[in-house]
Amino acid sequence: MAKRSQAQVTYVRRGILDGLIAPLLALNALLAYTFLYLPIAVLVLFSFSSSRYASIWGGFSLEWYAKLFRNPDISQALLNSLLIAAATALIATVLGTLAAVGLERFAERRRAAQYDAALTLPILMPDIVQGISLLLLFVLVFNGVERALDWRPTLGRTTVIIAHATFAISYVAVVVRARLSGMDKRLEEAAMDLGANEWQVFQRITLPLIWPGVLSGGLLAFTLSLDEFVITFFTSGPGATTLPIQVWSMVKRGVTPEINALSTLMLVASIALVTLSVMLQRRR
Repeated sequence: MAKRSQAQVTYVRRGILDGLIAPLLALNALLAYTFLYLPIAVLVLFSFSSSRYASIWGGFSLEWYAKLFRNPDISQALLNSLLIAAATALIATVLGTLAAVGLERFAERRRAAQYDAALTLPILMPDIVQGISLLLLFVLVFNGVERALDWRPTLGRTTVIIAHATFAISYVAVVVRARLSGMDKRLEEAAMDLGANEWQVFQRITLPLIWPGVLSGGLLAFTLSLDEFVITFFTSGPGATTLPIQVWSMVKRGVTPEINALSTLMLVASIALVTLSVMLQRRR
């Protein structure tokens, strides 16, 4: 009876403790989410203000969104961002998928862990380090081309696409490898037993099974390219201004509701692409 009473006391104390901790954890989560998302909510709210001041509410209006689409600089920056993001997604998806398949197939071989670490290193590397290193690489290449052909290339969309694809490949490879790790390899073995070669197995078995992961990685690469600022700042040139660079140049002259509207549209596009990417990753 004494042991049973002691167990009951312990159970009651644990219940009381859980009752005290649960509200604190809920409060902590509420404060954390408020800290993260309140500034974004304020930005979105004031993008619908009719006042020409970014932090003064002047009534609901879509004036700044209309003005946004009439701005030729923003239209050109949007076009550049979409072209660069699309090219980046295409290059990163193809190369990242091939890298993921290769690493997954040879994961048990010697030096596989080293190649895996080298592929995922750009994810951990600071953007400013990547931006400076890529800029130095382009300068060295341009100097070599100038000496060989008496013609010097310049920074532009091509260099930005190469720079974005450099880090986006790692993200695509990680997403596709997560899909590959959950695939039943016996399906490929059965196809090869039935006479299919490696290309036929990849085309008819592997690729259809990992396609949601491939498409999800491509959308992630598109989103990362669309939002990238630091690397773009170091590797872009005249005529290659993207939306983040355009926002930065507008902010230097002062924050206006037009910037709030542009930031809101970029936020909505990023959330939509990331949500679609997550939904594709969960698809079975």
